[in-house]
Amino acid sequence: MELKNKWIIVTGDSRGIGLELAKKLLENGARVAGWSRHDPGIDHPGFRHYHVDVSKGEDIDKAWESGQKDFGAAVAALVNNAGYGFFKYLEDYTAEEWQDMYAVNVFGLFYASKKVLPQMKRQRSGHIVNISSIAGKEGIAQASAYCGSKFAVRGISAALYKEVKEFNIKVTCVMPGSVNTHFFDRTEATTANPTMLHPADLAQTIVQLLETPDNYNPSEIEIRPMNVRYQ
Repeated sequence: MELKNKWIIVTGDSRGIGLELAKKLLENGARVAGWSRHDPGIDHPGFRHYHVDVSKGEDIDKAWESGQKDFGAAVAALVNNAGYGFFKYLEDYTAEEWQDMYAVNVFGLFYASKKVLPQMKRQRSGHIVNISSIAGKEGIAQASAYCGSKFAVRGISAALYKEVKEFNIKVTCVMPGSVNTHFFDRTEATTANPTMLHPADLAQTIVQLLETPDNYNPSEIEIRPMNVRYQ
């Protein structure tokens, strides 16, 4: 897909992978709608930020309607990047903590994808990129809730791909290993450090996925840091 002047939605754009992705998409001429709870402070004529808590369907409804007016074009791609997690033994989690994690990591993906798919089907084109994790492929001790939510992202992606491929809509599940972001601020088990994957590098990979030819669907991609100490 040629990115120039295309409208692309990125959830969780306020920092980390989402922030770097928004910047790189803008550098490549795309027009970006950022959906997140905090303004990333990007000053660019092709960028609009919408205050969105992806766990709330009504927030996504409002951002979608505003984006239709602001961008005046059909959406070309959605990157479901928003997500969070923290690590505990299963019996130490509260039910609310599990619910909150699934509300963002799973229901947020559902709400956003449900909103863009009717238009993508009508135009018979589009690309949905879902950011899962190595934790969506392998169990990790003290991460049962996070693993469960990211396994769900992988499963949803695999099923959705089969539902929409006849409409020429691509679905890609990206599974990165440990990334040097604020994700690890809430856990004592691991500290973010430069040996992990870098957000800008992952953002570049996602840009390349979006740029693939129409008859080329990378359905799943796994990326790991070279340092074997980390997933």
